[in-house]
Amino acid sequence: MIEQARCSIVSPLRAATYATLIGLLAVSGMRIGEAIKLDRGDVDWAQGVLLIRESKFGKSRLVPLALSAMTALQTYAGLRDQFQPRPQDPSFFVSLAGKRLLYAVVSQTFRQLVDDAGVGAGAPRPPRLHDLRHTFAVATLLGWYRTSEDVATKIPALSTYLGHREPSSTYWYLSAAPELLALAAARQDIAWSKARS
Repeated sequence: MIEQARCSIVSPLRAATYATLIGLLAVSGMRIGEAIKLDRGDVDWAQGVLLIRESKFGKSRLVPLALSAMTALQTYAGLRDQFQPRPQDPSFFVSLAGKRLLYAVVSQTFRQLVDDAGVGAGAPRPPRLHDLRHTFAVATLLGWYRTSEDVATKIPALSTYLGHREPSSTYWYLSAAPELLALAAARQDIAWSKARS
């Protein structure tokens, strides 16, 4: 999707905006509304952290990012400032008019990128922006199961990172992917076998 944005969108600023936005959603698990609400002052370059202000349920949180993600955001910010030196809004991601991105436009653009790239062609339901968040959560849980981490003790941290009200909302992802459900069941079987011994 990132490559599709870079190759198919004619405007360099718009192409960079969508490539960076999609990348951020994929590596952070942020909600699309949180990403487009992000202001320039919400990025702490020194600490590598984003401030998500009053998101769903009125909660704010800090989202730490890997150095590679911060570098991608910094590259985008440089290009954005070159093309929009005096934006109309303080938003981090800007439209060609220098304003905050609108959800309806972002959603429509994402749909076009998905269709043009042939992603999910023939699927009963085409990919949505929010699926990037689901993929992030499931991949994180899969990684923990595969490396034999104590998932139960880590779920609260993932729940906070994703901005869930409570860990039970995060446990929903266990049933969202068959592979994840199978790993969780296998681990439970091992625990029961040990308990019986």
